[in-house]
Amino acid sequence: MRIGKIAPALVLALAAAATTACGGGDTSSSAPKELVYWASNQGTSLDNDKAVLQPELDKFEKASGIKVKLEVVPWTDLLNRILAATTSGKGPDVLNIGNTWSASLQATGAFLPFDDTALEKVGGKSRFLGPSLAATGASGQPPVGVPLYGQAYGLYYNKKLFAEAGITKPPATWEELVEDGKKLTKPDKGQWGLSLQAGQVTENSHHAAILGAQHGAQFFTPEGKPQLASDPSVAAVQQFVDLMQKDKIVDPANAEYADTAKSLKDLSDGKAAMFMNQASAGSFKNIGMDMANLGVAPIPLPAAMPPNGRKVTSFVAGINMAVFKNTKNPDAALDFVKFMVSAPEQALLNKTYGSLPTVQDAYGDAAFQTEDVKVFQNVLANSAEPMPQVPQESQFETLIGTAMKAMFADVAAGKPVDGAKIRDQLNQADQQIAAGS
Repeated sequence: MRIGKIAPALVLALAAAATTACGGGDTSSSAPKELVYWASNQGTSLDNDKAVLQPELDKFEKASGIKVKLEVVPWTDLLNRILAATTSGKGPDVLNIGNTWSASLQATGAFLPFDDTALEKVGGKSRFLGPSLAATGASGQPPVGVPLYGQAYGLYYNKKLFAEAGITKPPATWEELVEDGKKLTKPDKGQWGLSLQAGQVTENSHHAAILGAQHGAQFFTPEGKPQLASDPSVAAVQQFVDLMQKDKIVDPANAEYADTAKSLKDLSDGKAAMFMNQASAGSFKNIGMDMANLGVAPIPLPAAMPPNGRKVTSFVAGINMAVFKNTKNPDAALDFVKFMVSAPEQALLNKTYGSLPTVQDAYGDAAFQTEDVKVFQNVLANSAEPMPQVPQESQFETLIGTAMKAMFADVAAGKPVDGAKIRDQLNQADQQIAAGS
């Protein structure tokens, strides 16, 4: 999922809040049904998303008589606005949520539970892919939404730059990535081995989770107690920060990269040779990249797995679609969700955005038979695990991601970031999460 900065410590405080959220549609008996829909920014801009989605909403209105008022919300604002809506009652009927927020938002009680009855109304549980459905809320509880856009992380690389450096294949291990990155880094020519969204809170937290799994980290105990400051977590964060600090294959200017578009453009323009991101071929195509030069492979694993390390190259990423429990048009809302997860819409939208369908019956489209899509399908099926499905997950993302953003800023300013500094920051995060429990 593509998500931005999240307000600290809000989710737990809202878990016990009154669930007064309600949609903004007109429900008078004489008026046609109307829904308000908050869509997340999936394309290259808010306007790009409007251009993609509005024709589909018009199609739905023509078929159903239900008008859908669209607002595309930037990732930097989305979670804060959702949380505010859970208490103010001034929110949409239907909305997109980053799937890593599922358990946190589920804890507020403000959303329609997708129990078996609700799932049947949108096509049935069996249509959805297992990994995507696993990231819809805490285990043992009805999902807080249904998967809309499937995602996994991969390593994009510029084939032209690789060929010019005499590198014949993408790196399979972190050691190879660093070695290749050094060959591809030419600061005097404005070229770097790897681009990072080092200024984006949630991207940092996502990579902490992936590398943390590889190092054997468990960020929460089975009872839900935070343990971010473990040795494996510290090692994972150090490895990621060292891509800029020690290995010097990342431009220090990336410390201010809070926008996916900048890294996409760097790879497209040959200013960076590699970029770790969710499936985004559609976005590369939209910015004019020569697609013949675009390659993708799984994110590397360590050459030798650390003790208790897990062969994880992505978290189960993606976007879910949720309904506020107090919407005044629940049947219309579920009709709209059913439309958006129908096989034709899944094929069209995921093809446009370069993401993966979340329903099995959409994969017959030829667009999902390409080699790059198969890479992401394989990652999602075989080497991805969900982010921690605990109510404190959003707080975890905020705290660890914000700490890493500050670490990259220090590195860019010439200030060293060592294990002691990392552990101190993660200890503070543990304390803040525990204080809100």
